[in-house]
Formats: sequence, structure tokens, C-alpha cells
Amino acid sequence: MEKNLSNKLIITAALTGSSISKADTKYIPITPEEIADSGIGAWKAGASVLHIHARDPATGLGTQDVKIFKQVVDILRKETDAILCLTTSGIPGRNLPTEERLQPLALNPEMVSFDAGSVNMRDKVFINSLEFLTTLAKETIAKGIKPELEVFEPGMVQNCIYFLEKGLLKQPMHFQFVLGVPGAMPATAKSLVYMTDIIPSGSTWSVIGIGTRQLPMAMMGIAMGGHVRVGLEDNIYYSKDVLAESNAQLVERVVRIAKEYGREVARPEDARKILSLQ
Repeated sequence: MEKNLSNKLIITAALTGSSISKADTKYIPITPEEIADSGIGAWKAGASVLHIHARDPATGLGTQDVKIFKQVVDILRKETDAILCLTTSGIPGRNLPTEERLQPLALNPEMVSFDAGSVNMRDKVFINSLEFLTTLAKETIAKGIKPELEVFEPGMVQNCIYFLEKGLLKQPMHFQFVLGVPGAMPATAKSLVYMTDIIPSGSTWSVIGIGTRQLPMAMMGIAMGGHVRVGLEDNIYYSKDVLAESNAQLVERVVRIAKEYGREVARPEDARKILSLQ
């Protein structure tokens, strides 16, 4: 990596997720136009990666329908130079067929999510079987798409190493630590230090803090030299009992903190080099 890139901070904005409703917060984007507009705002604020779920406008719930994804992607590709990371998660608690979960790959994004194992989320199970992950890994290699390795606990890192040894993942790998999900790794400094210690040398990493842990984990990620993800998918509040009004607002706060800390925010062209997308 170029020396002048080594300290730059990649900010990912997770725009909507699959289940937060307008009843939870009026600011959550639902329609393709709302999601795209929120992504443009986050990009202008300093996000270089946009993590994208699509919503069924009729129900407001998550969908893997490639036609709806395409509406969002077409706008964002026209209006921004952001790296688009499309989800393959489907909807936790609903065991969607593999072919349905992989539909967004048809749009040839630069990145897709790779949830590296199954996890009990209290009242629902997020299932990512070995068969599903093997198929996803093979498709990313065939299409030249970078997997964003979302790991919720240490065993998922070991799953990624297994796929690497099988030739189904390539180095350098990019890990996204998802901390604070009920039933998985807590969002603490000890958790983050441990997770960064067990990933393969040369990997890049970013951290997500769920709910009230979004800001503390972002600050730790900045201080430790990693990258961060913020957004309404993971946290709908700006401060105690105060709803965040946009993804851009959450990104802007991280940009300010990074500036005070002395870390320049990576623009998309920088992020592509850091993540070995070029």
C-alpha cells in the first residue's frame, strides 16, 4: 500500500438494512429513490463505501429482488463514484434460497457482503451454511467481486481462513467486525483487540458497533488504525433519545472526529487502492 494511504480512514455507510420501519424512525429510507438519495448524501459527507440493502416498496421489508437493487444502483453509479457493497444477507430469520440471496451479484458490484457463519440473534437465527458460503465465494471469484467478510464472533474468522486455504477467498482479505449483536461478540475494546489479532497478516478491517455502541466502536476503530461503518441500518439514534436524521449526519460526525485525531478521510479512489480493488 502507498505510504500516503496507510493512515487514511475508510467510512462505510450502511443505509437502511432489512427490517427497521418508518414506525421505528421516519428517517429510514425505504423506496429505491429514498435509499439512493440517502446514499448520495452519505457520499457527499465523506463515505467512500455504501452498504446497500433493497426494500420492497409495497411492504417496506428487505428484498433481494435484483430489479429493485438495480434502481438504487443505477442512480448511485450515475451520481457518485462510491464503492457499492451489495448485501447477500437476505433477511435474518428467513432462510431464503441461495439463488435469491445472490441476485445482486448480477449487477457486478465491486463488493458484496459475505456473512461468514450462522448466529443466534435471540429470537431469530441468521443462517449462513457452508453450502451457501461456498457458492457465494465461488461466484465472487468468477465475477471478480471483493467479499466484505462480515464476522460476528471469532469462529467466523476461522471460517474465512478455511475458505482461504481452500482457494475460495483471496488475500488480502477485508474483514468487517460486527460487534454488539445480541447473541454474538459484545462491542467492547477487548473484543475489537482480540478480533484484530486473529485475522491473517495483511488483511484490512473495519468495525461496526450496533445501537448505542456505534460511536464508541467508531472511535476505537479510528484510534486503532482500522476503518469504520456507521449508518441507520445499525443505529437509528444520534444521541440518547434523539433520532439521527440521515446517514449523512452519522458520517459527518465520524469525519469530524477523524479530523481531530489526525486521520484523513479516504475518498473512493483512495479506498479502492486500500482495499485492493484496483
